Amino acid sequence: MPVQVVDLFCGVGGLTRGLLDAGLDVVAGFDIDSTCQFTYEHNNNVDYHLRNIREVTGEEIDHLYDENVTRVLVGCAPCQPFSQMRFKLRDANERDEKYDLLLEFGRLIEETHPTIISMENVPQIRETNVYNQFLEILRRNNYHIDARVIFCPEYGIPQTRRRFVLVGSLLGPIHIIEPTHDKDDVHVRDFIADLPPIVAGQVHPNDPMHRSASLSERNLQRIQASIPGGTWRDWPEELRCECHRKESGQTYSSVYGRMTWEQIGPTITTQFYNYGTGRYGHPEQDRALSLREGALLQTFPPEYNFINPDTNFVFSDIARHIGNAVPVRLGEVIGMTIIDHLVEHNIEF
Repeated sequence: MPVQVVDLFCGVGGLTRGLLDAGLDVVAGFDIDSTCQFTYEHNNNVDYHLRNIREVTGEEIDHLYDENVTRVLVGCAPCQPFSQMRFKLRDANERDEKYDLLLEFGRLIEETHPTIISMENVPQIRETNVYNQFLEILRRNNYHIDARVIFCPEYGIPQTRRRFVLVGSLLGPIHIIEPTHDKDDVHVRDFIADLPPIVAGQVHPNDPMHRSASLSERNLQRIQASIPGGTWRDWPEELRCECHRKESGQTYSSVYGRMTWEQIGPTITTQFYNYGTGRYGHPEQDRALSLREGALLQTFPPEYNFINPDTNFVFSDIARHIGNAVPVRLGEVIGMTIIDHLVEHNIEF
């Protein structure tokens, strides 16, 4: 009995690419963002369904699977309503139009009864009503569940990122695979050190994704005064920002920071190309991360193509796609978890 996967909220395909790399057959991806379609289909050879998940029916999902297959449904609903920065504003979160999209995933699980399901999000989602309602859907549909917060470097992802991963199965108990790496052996150097040098605002002629944002003269002076792993406190007084002089700004020590070659990198967000939004300064070069470097730290393959030749290049769109993606390696870990479970139950894939 072959295995087929449908990926909801697929974006540009970080999760899909990881599942494919693990050896699973992904037959469709769903997302509402039209700017993701080229990247998803071009790199993964999987059909992209440009749909609002609220309008997708279980019958539509059912028709995507072949007959007599083990069906897997995965979905990483948008994490913005549950981010650490916004989580303090709980009422505002619940007013966010994306807040209840996890329940749309739950609805489709209930309508299609896939054999295996998986979701991924930020750890804070566990403290929400919407997550408790999602759990109730899984329990009343008899899913065995394993759910835990994982530290990404322990699975070979070079970011100080913690993600919540849930897997469920109708076959029996399922377990997320144990860590695959020693976190102390995962370094920024291993992912981006081989790229050729560029300066701020430059595009490398051999890779249109290896381009970095421009820097103002003042920010160029700041990054030149920054040391790997240091803070803005290393700067001369005249280079410091007004916010750093306020008590409220004293705790944001990683802003305007340089990464360190032999350490783990920061969590890659949609603003990773912006030197002033985190520790996104290159360890040696006087610039922030390039788009390609951000993608590599998200463990996308070096050849992953994010640029649609038929549309205008929008720097911020591509950065958003990269920052919002599930790290490819995390997708592979989820795929390996599913495969181990299938093997345990003598199901071929």
